[in-house]
Amino acid sequence: MKLCLLPLFLFCFLSSSSSHPHPFDPLTPSELSTIRSIITSSHLNVSSSLSFHYVGLDDPDKSTILSWSSSSPLPPRRAFAILRADRQTHELIIDITKASIISHHIYPGPAYPSFNNEEEAQAGLLPMNYKPFLESVRKRGAKIEDVVCTSYARGWFGEEKQNRRRAAVLCFVAGETANFYARPIEGVTITVDLDDMEIVEYRDRVVLSVPAAEGTEYMAARQRSPFGPRGNRVVVVQPEGKGFSIHGHMIRWANWDFHLAFDLRAGAVISLASINDTSATMAGRKSVLYRGFVSELFIPYMDPCEEWYFKTYMDAGEYGFGLLASPLEPTVDCPPNAEFMDGYYAAQNGETLRISNVFCIFERYAGDPSWRHTETLLPGEIITESREEVSLVVRMVSTVGNYDYMIDWEFKTTGTIKVSAGLTGILALKASTHTHTNQINTDEHGELVGRNTIAVYHDHFVTFHLDLDVAGPANSFVKANLKTVRSNSAHPTPRKSYWTVVRETAKTEADARIQLGSTASELLIVNNGVRTALGNAAGYRLVGSNAAATSLLSDDDYPQIRAAYTKKQLWVTPYNREEKWAAGLYADQSRGDDNLAQWSMRNRSIENTDIVLWYTVGFHHIPSQEDFPLMPMLTGGFELRPFNFFERNPLINTEPFNKVLSAQSTTQTSKMAQV
Repeated sequence: MKLCLLPLFLFCFLSSSSSHPHPFDPLTPSELSTIRSIITSSHLNVSSSLSFHYVGLDDPDKSTILSWSSSSPLPPRRAFAILRADRQTHELIIDITKASIISHHIYPGPAYPSFNNEEEAQAGLLPMNYKPFLESVRKRGAKIEDVVCTSYARGWFGEEKQNRRRAAVLCFVAGETANFYARPIEGVTITVDLDDMEIVEYRDRVVLSVPAAEGTEYMAARQRSPFGPRGNRVVVVQPEGKGFSIHGHMIRWANWDFHLAFDLRAGAVISLASINDTSATMAGRKSVLYRGFVSELFIPYMDPCEEWYFKTYMDAGEYGFGLLASPLEPTVDCPPNAEFMDGYYAAQNGETLRISNVFCIFERYAGDPSWRHTETLLPGEIITESREEVSLVVRMVSTVGNYDYMIDWEFKTTGTIKVSAGLTGILALKASTHTHTNQINTDEHGELVGRNTIAVYHDHFVTFHLDLDVAGPANSFVKANLKTVRSNSAHPTPRKSYWTVVRETAKTEADARIQLGSTASELLIVNNGVRTALGNAAGYRLVGSNAAATSLLSDDDYPQIRAAYTKKQLWVTPYNREEKWAAGLYADQSRGDDNLAQWSMRNRSIENTDIVLWYTVGFHHIPSQEDFPLMPMLTGGFELRPFNFFERNPLINTEPFNKVLSAQSTTQTSKMAQV
C-alpha cells in the first residue's frame, strides 16, 4: 500500500495499476444504448419530435468520489439527459443500473439546449428548395448545386417573449475550392425554426458578388510550385518505449496520476490530478486538480449590420465543444509516439456514435532544459548541470464551423500544469466591393485580406473551469500584491525605493474578481492546513499569458449580458456541483440570468473552503493577410505552478538522461566483455 500524506488519504485510490472502472469514466457505448432504450420505452417516445441534445455522466457527489477506492464497488451509475419533445425541453436523471428514470423535469426558462448535428444538417438543406433563395443565388451568378448551407445560433437581443427555437442559416459557394467559407452569399438573412424545421424569415437586403475562388485553396494536393519554406523532417523516437501507462481512463506518467474522460459539451475533462511528492518527510501523493475542462467559448463579431450583428457565438453551450471534436490524425495532429482514445455520444435519435481518436496522449521533448546552471567560479573546475524538459500532453481539437480549436493539457515533472488554447482554421469572411485598401473610406468592421473579401474583427474567449484541490479541498485564494516602498533612514544607502509583498486573502467572491494587469500581483491558491517544514502553506500559482484580453463590449449590449463574466479574466467561487457552465446550463438564446457573473453576485465565502477558479484565455483578433486563406495557429494559455507545494525543486535528485544512458552503455559493455 502506498504511503499518503494524512490530509490527503482520500487520494490513495488513484493507483492506475488497476483496470477497475472509475466513477468518473464517461458513459460507455453499452450504457448509452441502455439509456436510449430507457427513454424510448418511456412516455416521452409518444412524441414524434423526440430528439436527444445532451447525454452525459451525472457526476457523483464530490464526497462520494473522494471516499471511493479502487477496491470498492462503483457508486450508482447515473446519466443526465436533455431532450426536446413537443416544443419543450426535458431534463432527465437516469439510473443506468436499475434501468429507470429517477427524475423528469421540464425546463421552464426562455433558453434552449445545444444544437445536434442532425438538425443542423437538416436546417442547412431547407434553402435548397426555397424559391426566394434560388432567385438570390441566380442573381449572384452562382449555381445552386455548388451552394453549401449550415445553421448558426442567433442569440438573444432583448426580445421579451420568444417561443421559437430559432437559428440562422448561412450559405456559401463551393465547387471551385474546398474553402467555401471564403465565398459567402452576402446580404441574405435566413431564419429557421428548428422545432418545426421550416424557414420563418427571409430577406435579401443587398446583392454583392460572390468573391472569386482564386487564391482561396488550402488543400496540399491543389497547391502549385514554387512551394513554401520548410525545414527537414524531425523524427520523434523513444528507444526505451513510452513512459506513461493508461488503464481504462486513468493515466500515470512520471510523478503524475490523473483521469481523462470525454464529454459531449466540454470535450476533454481532466480529473483527480495528483502528484507523488518525494520531497516531503512522509512521501506520498498530493492532490492538485479535482476537475478541469473548457466551460465555454464566447466569440462575438464586431459588425453590427443586419446579416452579422447576431454572430456572437457560445461554442460549447450552443454547439457542443465535444460534439464537434475532430478525429486526430496520427503524425499530423499528434506525433508518432502518441496513444489515442475514442469518444462516444448519443446522436439525435439516441443511437451511439463514435469519434475515433478524439484525444491523443504523448510525451514531448524539444531539447529544452527544465532547469540549468553553469558555474565557473570554483577553482580549477567548470560545472554545468541541467535536467531535460520532458512533459506529457493530452490534446484534443474541436472544429466549430470555420475555426479549429486545439486544447492541450501539459503535465510537467516540476509539478506544473500548462494549459494551451490554440486557434486556427478559416476566418469569418464578408463579401465586399473593395479590391484595395485605398477604396475603403468608411468603417468596414474588418480588414481587407483578399479581393472583395473583408475579415471581420472579432474576439475569442475560452473559459476554463478549474476545481483546484491543492493538497486537499480546503483552499484559499491569495493576492500577493507587489507594493512599492520608499527607503527610509533605517537603511542608510543610496537606494530610494524597493518593492515588497503584501498578501491579501480573498474573503468573498467579490474579493477575487480579477482583471489581470490592473495591479502587480501574484495569484495564489493555498492550503493553510498543509505546511512545509519551513512553515509555508502548500500552494499553487496561477500564471497567465499575453492572451489575456477582456471584452470591450458595453455592459448593456445583449451579447455582453449573456457573457458578463468576460469582463474579468479570473473569478473564484465556492464549489457547487451545479455550477459547471460559465454561460449557464442553457446557452442558446440565454438572457444572462444563469451564468458565472450572476452566481458570483451572491458574494459567498471563499476562504479555507472548496473553491473553483474560472480563468478566461482571451484574444482580440485583428485579421491580417497572413491569416488568409487559412490562419496559422495562434496560441495562448496559462500555467498552474507549484508555490511552496514541495520542500524544494522536485527534480534536484532526478538523474539526467545522459547519465542514465551512460550507465546503461557501461553495463552493456561490461556484459559483452564478460561474454
